[in-house]
Amino acid sequence: MNTPFERAGAVLTVDLEAIASNYTLLRGRLGGTECSAVVKADAYGLGAVEVASALRAAGCRSFFVAHVEEGLVLREGLPHARILVLNGMPAGTEEVFLDAGLVPVINSLRELAAWRERAVEADRKLPAALQLDSGMSRLGLASREVELLAADRSLLEPIEVVTVLSHLACADEPDHPANGMQRREFDRLRALLPPAPASLANSSGIFLGTGFHHDLARPGAALYGINPTPLAPNPMRPVVHLSARVLQLRDVPAQTGIGYGHTARADGPMRLATISLGYADGWRRCATAAAYLDGLRLPFIGRVSMDSIILDATECRKNDLHEGALVDLICPEQTVDQVASATGTIGYEVLTSLGRRFHRRYVGAAA
Repeated sequence: MNTPFERAGAVLTVDLEAIASNYTLLRGRLGGTECSAVVKADAYGLGAVEVASALRAAGCRSFFVAHVEEGLVLREGLPHARILVLNGMPAGTEEVFLDAGLVPVINSLRELAAWRERAVEADRKLPAALQLDSGMSRLGLASREVELLAADRSLLEPIEVVTVLSHLACADEPDHPANGMQRREFDRLRALLPPAPASLANSSGIFLGTGFHHDLARPGAALYGINPTPLAPNPMRPVVHLSARVLQLRDVPAQTGIGYGHTARADGPMRLATISLGYADGWRRCATAAAYLDGLRLPFIGRVSMDSIILDATECRKNDLHEGALVDLICPEQTVDQVASATGTIGYEVLTSLGRRFHRRYVGAAA
């Protein structure tokens, strides 16, 4: 075992070609609207530089991150891309944004004043995006603050507003009344400001129709294979494949206690397989999922441990499974969204929780 792959307890495979294909599909739905990419949280845990490089090769030119540090990491990998920081500009970081060529998403009048002051000092306009709170009550300029900017246009004079944006709270529920309400409020607020490209649609928002597309869309989850239309079949290609290695096999008699707390007992003679994956790797302890071997379902039995999970491998023929073999946990038989459903969460949390102990490999043309 001389390679990281051979030594790894678990392997996370990221298909960069599938990510590029998903981007192309979304861009096709948008018609003439520009399609950016959200690569925050290290591209949902899959590697921001690797993913953004593949997306850039597919034609993406604008990338959104959450924090300034994420922007700095991405800037090293993509020297010429437009990188926007969604969570705004912490006090005292104006010079960092300027030096790295990062675009702050302004969420408050304090941030706007600080960036305006820096623009005056630099004696040139500085780019910024303005986030408007259209009804999610999370981040962005409130309506009364937008009205203040409308009353005094000089507050924006040193700023080049590259995008005015807002975020949909219920886009994954197409019939939710909040979608139309937010679109109307967003359009009302941005009409008070100088003309600038508008951005409202996230992944699910792209599928709400052209009225939500505006000038720039910001897909994230859909790029990584998560279903943006939960009430319909997933139009996206799967991106992630997760496999774990079998550490040990054992045969146990009926009534044998299994795992912590003996929460499970063998209901007859059983064959057990212990795999190298646990909650320290981001696999939630409450999971009721399974692993798969060539399509054969191997149910979890007992509790998920920190570094291991026990599988019921009784249905496996002895020559089909061996110590050191890889079994699949995120795969065609058990998608990211299905894992999320089994653990009472969403695909976003599954991907972003996956730990750093995996051997990660990138496949596809972009790799």
